[in-house]
Amino acid sequence: MWTSMPRRRMGPLLLTAFLFLLALSAVSSASVGNPEDYTADEAERTATENIVFDDYRGKGCVDDSGFVYKLGERFYPGHSNCPCQCTEDGPVCDQPECPKLHPKCTKVEHNGCCPECKEVKNFCEYRGKTYKILQEFKPSACEWCRCEPNNEVHCVVSDCAVPECVNPVYEPEQCCPICKNGPNCFAGTTIIPAGIEVKVDDCTICRCHNGDWWKPAQCLRRECLIGQTLS
Repeated sequence: MWTSMPRRRMGPLLLTAFLFLLALSAVSSASVGNPEDYTADEAERTATENIVFDDYRGKGCVDDSGFVYKLGERFYPGHSNCPCQCTEDGPVCDQPECPKLHPKCTKVEHNGCCPECKEVKNFCEYRGKTYKILQEFKPSACEWCRCEPNNEVHCVVSDCAVPECVNPVYEPEQCCPICKNGPNCFAGTTIIPAGIEVKVDDCTICRCHNGDWWKPAQCLRRECLIGQTLS
């Protein structure tokens, strides 16, 4: 007769060891990867290491576009560079004395060894407006200006004479004040014309001083100076 053996339960230590071996087997399988991918990466790395770049040192010169020039040959390294000669030590380039640009140059081109001025300012700017060379203009009633050949504006401000009256007025488009009613002066609070005697009341006659319009008029009262004349 067969006798059955009692089943024994797996101890904790043995169970832990079994799970550890199972996990290690899964990690090893994943790390192997695809053999074809490994081969491709290795081939690419090997090809990169085998690239040989040309070295022209001591043999020639290369410009900005990649063209190679022989020793002793002259060439332009770039679009706006001065000519160079290829030597064993590299390009040796000319350094000419370029002409000075016009101080009023407004457009400069760099298409060659030296910069060139293509446009010179031929006008003046004054208070936000432009004027042609030698053009005369009046920005205000008291100013006379001209656009000079050096593109600068020169102005002259009118020097007004002192008006010969006590009530000058300013007219539109005129710089200096004018005496619309001619020379005059004050007789008290009354303005009287110059050059004549003026009766300001029943017994007072006044007259402006000659040339001294700012002085009060000279006045005489008849009742006090009967028979006297104005001097």
